[in-house]
This record gives sequence, C-alpha cells and structure tokens, in this order.
Amino acid sequence: MTGQSRKARILMYSHDTFGLGHLRRCRTIAHSLVEDYRGLQVLIISGATIAGAFDYRARVDFVKIPSVIKLRNGEYTSMDQHIDVKATIRMRQSIILHTAETFQPDIFIIDKEPLGLRGEVEETLRFLKERGTTLILGLREVMDAPHLLDAEWKRNDVMHKIGSLYDNIWVYGPPDFYDPLTGLDVPSSVREKMSFVGFLQRKASVEREEPAEDYLLVTTGGGGDGADLVRDVIAAYQADSTLTHKAVIVLGPYMPAEQRQHFVEQAGNNPHLEMIEFDNRMEDRIAGAKAVVAMGGYNTYCEILSFDKPALVVPRTQPRLEQLIRARRASELGLVSMLSGQEASDSLRFAQAIKDVLKRDPPSASAAGLHLEGLQTISQIVGGYLSEDARSPRFAAQG
Repeated sequence: MTGQSRKARILMYSHDTFGLGHLRRCRTIAHSLVEDYRGLQVLIISGATIAGAFDYRARVDFVKIPSVIKLRNGEYTSMDQHIDVKATIRMRQSIILHTAETFQPDIFIIDKEPLGLRGEVEETLRFLKERGTTLILGLREVMDAPHLLDAEWKRNDVMHKIGSLYDNIWVYGPPDFYDPLTGLDVPSSVREKMSFVGFLQRKASVEREEPAEDYLLVTTGGGGDGADLVRDVIAAYQADSTLTHKAVIVLGPYMPAEQRQHFVEQAGNNPHLEMIEFDNRMEDRIAGAKAVVAMGGYNTYCEILSFDKPALVVPRTQPRLEQLIRARRASELGLVSMLSGQEASDSLRFAQAIKDVLKRDPPSASAAGLHLEGLQTISQIVGGYLSEDARSPRFAAQG
C-alpha cells in the first residue's frame, strides 16, 4: 500500500466474554489498516478485562466497557458480582452509543456478534446507519454448529436485521475452508453482501531473538477453558519417560489463579516443562516453536498457518462447537493433527501424538496455498471506501 493520508475514522466492537480471540482479531486488523493508511484513526470498544495488557500502535486506541464473562453453560455473568448482568449490559450499551456519537466513525466494524452481546449494539447500529456510516459485520470462518447458531439467531430475528442494517459482511477465511452460515436459511439480502477475505496473517516482532533451544508450545488461548488440555499435557509427560522435548505451556490470563498454581506445582518436578501465565506477543512464541499443541481457536489457527508450524489440535466442545468444526476441517485437509479431548486424556496415546507432531511436516507441505490474504483484502476494501466521493462527509455503502 502507498499509505494514503486521507483522514477517516474506524470504530470496532469486540464483545469479549470468554477469551482473547475477538480483541486480538480486531487489534490485528486495526494495526494492519493504520500501517497501510496514514490518515486512519481506529478505536476499539472491548469488554476484555486485560485489554490494556496489549500494545497498540499509534492511531489505534481502545475504550474499555464493563466486563461480562460467559460461563461454560453458555450463560453470562458480570465480572463484578455485586452488579446485576442486566445493569452491566445497560452500562455497556450506553458507553457504546456515547462513544459512537462522540467519535463519529466513517466505518463501524462489528466482530462476530451481529447485534452485540444481548443486542447491546443494535441501537448504535441504527444511529450510525441514519448518519451514513458504513456498517461491516466480521465473521469467523466457523461460527458454531448450524443448529445451535440457527436457534440463537432466530430468537432475535438476527438474519433479517443483518440484511437490513449491514452494508458488507467479511468472512475471515477462504470460501473452500468453511462457510460460517452453512446449514442456515440465508436470504439473498445477506448472501450477496458476504466476502470471503481469507485468513488473517500474523507477523512476529522484528526484534525477535532466536530461542536458545527448540521447544513445543502448548497454548490454551485465554485459558478460561484450558485446564483439561494443560492437565493432559502434564499427565502425558509424566506417563512417558521418553517424552523429553522441552514444552512451554502458556496457561492464559483467564485461568483461575488456584488452577494455575496447581499446575505450576504439578509441573515443578519435570525439568522438561516450563509454565508461563501470559504473553502479549503470542506471535513470537509460536514463531519460535518447533511445533504447537493447542485448542484451535481462530487466532491460534491463523498463527499456526502464518508461521507454518506443525500442530496438534485438541478442540474444546463447550460452550460452542466452533473449535471442533475447525479442527476436523483442517485435519481433513492435512493441515493439522487432531485428537479429541477423550483421546487426549489417555496419557500414553497423547504422549505418542505429541512425539509425532514434533516430526510432522508443516501445513504448507499439505496445501498449495494457506489463504493468508485476509489483511491485504480488507485493506483493499477499505481503500475502496476511502477513494469514494471525497466531497461527501460520509462514505457511501458499497453495494
């Protein structure tokens, strides 16, 4: 990109209730856009409790809204247990609307939740549509099992509202990997707005040093639901004395403190295991690894492809089937190895799978193209908005 300097503002919304995936995806897109366009300002609205733990480039900032967490049963609760979740949602809704009124974005990008958490963004979407803001819905390449997503969306008439409110829908993956709306009755008003942009490529830090020794990286993402994977990796190392390759286990900032301490104590007797709580540059950790064992969330999967790392995926199946669907499809294509949670709980079987992944070919050996063009495609689309009628104070919707 030539770095156009025309001034424009992009607001992004990341509801963040269970992990770090939404914020990390928004931040990746924001950083790519301000790198390509000097005149852009990007503001991310985030519910992540640790939004401030990440670095942000110049002209990218965030507004923190009160945090709500999603429990394993799919229900929501406030981080502050003294405040009712409905009151928390009302506060979030008010902050989101006030931010939009004050920031006056030219483009508003919603991550994954078309109407926001419990509909908290619908009022803001309608307000911004009235004033001519371009409204974009960004969807992961896999949302959830079709029957679960269909039921969830039908309760709130989501499909109709997507068709009437949004100008474009970006799918963060290639069309031949998975369609996030597969199995749903998708009207033409929605389907014709969908663009499959490709996976979002990640980069390591320029100043990254080469690791002192090879290591296997074990990552649980945010860690709130990663206890089973960590337990099973420790058990595999304990069960098989021939498994001696160093493993760096990233527990995740959302793993409960007592659980973290328990694992640190458990692994303390094994010289091959190193535990860390959190790294705000996971790209560097994955770039330096010999292979990766992970649960298979969207960002981790993009990093596995971006750095072309052999990977063993053990997907979670609660509260969504997203990771399972992604892992099965990637395994079908020969891009990763996969074990179910039940298979991983067999320590000797898991130990053998870990040894096998350390000898596995990288994903590029199985695929002609890894479809990592998402950021470039998004930049080109935004460039199209920026080049539209310069005399208009608002960008026209792209048809």
